[in-house]
Amino acid sequence: MRVLSAGLACAALLAAAPSTEPTFYKDVLPVLQKNCQSCHRPGEAGPMSFLSYESTKPWAKAIKTAVLQKKMPPWFADPHYGKFSNDRTLAEADVKTLVAWTDGGAKAGNAKDAPKPIAFAEGWMIGKPDMIFEIPTAVNVPAEGTIDYQYVRLPTNFTEDRYVQFAEAVPSDREHCHHIIAFIREAGSPWMKDAPIGTPFVPSHEPPPPQQGNKRGGGEGGGGGIGGGDFLAGYAPGTIPDTLKPGQAKLIPKGADIIFQLHYTANGKPGSDKSRVGVIFSKVAPTERVLTLAATNPKFAIPAGDPNYRVDSKITLQEDSTLEMMLPHMHLRGKDFEFTVVYPDGRKEVLLSVPHYSFSWQLSYYLDKPLRLPAGTTIECTAHYDNSPNNPFNPDPNKEVRFGEQSWDEMMFGFFDVSVPLGTNPIDLMRPKKPQTTGAAER
Repeated sequence: MRVLSAGLACAALLAAAPSTEPTFYKDVLPVLQKNCQSCHRPGEAGPMSFLSYESTKPWAKAIKTAVLQKKMPPWFADPHYGKFSNDRTLAEADVKTLVAWTDGGAKAGNAKDAPKPIAFAEGWMIGKPDMIFEIPTAVNVPAEGTIDYQYVRLPTNFTEDRYVQFAEAVPSDREHCHHIIAFIREAGSPWMKDAPIGTPFVPSHEPPPPQQGNKRGGGEGGGGGIGGGDFLAGYAPGTIPDTLKPGQAKLIPKGADIIFQLHYTANGKPGSDKSRVGVIFSKVAPTERVLTLAATNPKFAIPAGDPNYRVDSKITLQEDSTLEMMLPHMHLRGKDFEFTVVYPDGRKEVLLSVPHYSFSWQLSYYLDKPLRLPAGTTIECTAHYDNSPNNPFNPDPNKEVRFGEQSWDEMMFGFFDVSVPLGTNPIDLMRPKKPQTTGAAER
């Protein structure tokens, strides 16, 4: 009976096992198309291309290791907090397919089984832009030294308001580019009003756009610095362009300029960059405007050698809005980051926890179900930094670190997007309301 039982069990296992080993064209390529090729193709962030069998096979063992260790695709949200529509976690079935393919010798299979190639727009993840804003004069990056932020002002020459559903910032020199932020400067704004047109320059006294609630400015501009300009698009290592739903849009008012903020880091070799921003206009009449805000704290000093230094920030919204997306930003000593919402009645809820922050992959986290935020809601952010020798990315564990623009300095930004009715004045989101006077007081 034992022999019979064992035989039946083996037969059942054999029946449940796949009848054939996975092949590249039939089984692996669909997984790569869905999860990997947006980055792993020529001209994009991935260092190798996964478009063809010939370019993918040499990396089979590396792919297996990366998916088993959950390093790829990059996704850092703690699954215990929140659900996100752009969750890049690889399905377990896809992991098994990639592992079995590698273990089976990474066979090609029949090319006729391949799915139709994805028609990527060369150089763009959002698809072919309707319009491209490119800096006309290249920024030359020296081989050594500290490079100040460069700014470039480009007129849109729009004669009417335009609504943008997709926007993407792209450097031509990824090797040296630390970040790009493209701001929308409205006509008549005093910010950058005397800046040269089309020529990179370093402001002598002009701070970046002021961060909401911080009139002194906010280092990298904060994104959506209402007093300077709203955030249109950004680039940093590993950034995936933001995508807005139909009916949502970024507003570029008529007569506005695009202000590029460009940050480069020297690496021993000279470089040259002509950054650009591509936009795709909304194809339907928008009903909601999306604004990028941030909870930031520039006042900290991380002690030398401290492995777990805490920095907090918060921002209170004065009008009803809907939370769409969150994006933590720190530099090389960034360790973890958490977003918490505090409702007007005092209730608290952790919305996003990133227990292992990566400077190399600065990701946006879109809520699966956007969250309604009543007026008076506060967004609180908590970050920890590892300034110890145990941090392999730490430029100098013997140095006290403060807020600053360069990669070896630190930052603390909790960026987030909110949607509001189209006619909402962005200033009203940030400006505390004056207490209403009574009729008796008025008399």
